[in-house]
Amino acid sequence: MQDLSSFLEESRRLVDAALEIHLPTESSEPRTLHRAMRYSVFAGGKRVRPALVIAASDLHHGHRESVLPAACAMEMIHTYSLIHDDLPAMDDDDLRRGRPSCHKAFGEATAILAGDALLTHAFLILAGQSAAEPRALLRIISTLAEAAGTGGMIGGQMADLESEGHEVKLTTVERIHLLKTAALITASLSMGAILAGAGEDDLWRMQRFGRRIGLLFQITDDILDRTGDSRSLGKTAGKDEAQGKATYPGAAGMEEANSRARQLAREASEDLAPYGDRAGVLLQFTDYLLRRSH
Repeated sequence: MQDLSSFLEESRRLVDAALEIHLPTESSEPRTLHRAMRYSVFAGGKRVRPALVIAASDLHHGHRESVLPAACAMEMIHTYSLIHDDLPAMDDDDLRRGRPSCHKAFGEATAILAGDALLTHAFLILAGQSAAEPRALLRIISTLAEAAGTGGMIGGQMADLESEGHEVKLTTVERIHLLKTAALITASLSMGAILAGAGEDDLWRMQRFGRRIGLLFQITDDILDRTGDSRSLGKTAGKDEAQGKATYPGAAGMEEANSRARQLAREASEDLAPYGDRAGVLLQFTDYLLRRSH
């Protein structure tokens, strides 16, 4: 059974090599825009979402070569969301992945266009995959579009903005986290499973697991915003609390946040029980989310 650290490193290398192929070069016009896109995509990070695409495919006996375009598309969507999330009109953060945010390095207008371009390019990559079975291809395009749109990430971002500075119920916080964070994580697992030819029961199990670890991911992120530091997090620590963001510790307290995280980790692990040792990487990832420090 492969350990998580080696899997993440291997996945990162595969995805980075594929991104080099799929992204426009810095020397192609418009050069400034392409430089900004590549600056943000190759700023570092663990490539968690594309790794989950690969892990779900592996779990269902898929071929890694066939899921790399989907993994790249997911990373482009995620990076676009970070670029826009850091803008002054949104979270107004000067630091991302340990270095200046895209708008600090290239200006607001270029950062907006870089995010737009990554979003658009992600679907261009998916649509161009002639090797994929047509019905599966249509399904993953629909899955990603839904998860990134108003019924997923963007809807969660809107709810997050509307909740800023207000006292919100715990149910509202969970809804925001499920949309803003868990939607793309769930889509990552779903896309990998679909491309591997998983059946509907397996796909449903991946979706349930994705929602749980997506919520777990954001709850631990909320906790780390209060307990971590900017150097280890790669972004400004304490920002959510300072801006009055809807967070799990803010709505329920740190003790309840930690308790809910443990519950989600336990339930997510139970979702993987039917797969036995084949789910080793995903089980380790669940444990990592619970215990992570950055």
